[in-house]
Amino acid sequence: MIDPKVVEQLVRLLDESSLDSLEIERAGTRIRLAKSPSAVPPALPAAVGGLGSAAAPHAGPPGDAAASEPAGPAVEAGDPGPSANLVDVTSPMVGTFYRAPSPEADPYVADGDAVAPGDVLCVIEAMKLMNELECETAGRVAEICVRNAEPVEFGQVLFRIDPA
Repeated sequence: MIDPKVVEQLVRLLDESSLDSLEIERAGTRIRLAKSPSAVPPALPAAVGGLGSAAAPHAGPPGDAAASEPAGPAVEAGDPGPSANLVDVTSPMVGTFYRAPSPEADPYVADGDAVAPGDVLCVIEAMKLMNELECETAGRVAEICVRNAEPVEFGQVLFRIDPA
């Protein structure tokens, strides 16, 4: 994992330079910083437990009326859940959970949607960086455990995936 101090330095350097974007990979973790949202690629591979791509902050928090609808009750980390065969997707960091990439966009996934490894499930904003969280398990979204724009903790259950 990349040291947060290094990320802060990279953000400062990018802000002070004429570059529009910067991408770095260390120990299997890839970070992409961009000044403009149009410079962000569709999705970069990342492990559920690590950082995904990180884009520059934008004007407002992601989430339109549809994306900010309650997704169900918030679930604490360690809650066994309704079914033992579901795969919990947990937050790899402390931050703010967003279901969509921007306020105008549709949510990445909804209850019942089919997902495959590499599909983006959500964005977690941490330290003004947008980190995409990608699915590692094929299946269907059985439950979205967090509401849009809600703060999340490390290890908190965000989604439950039914691999069947």
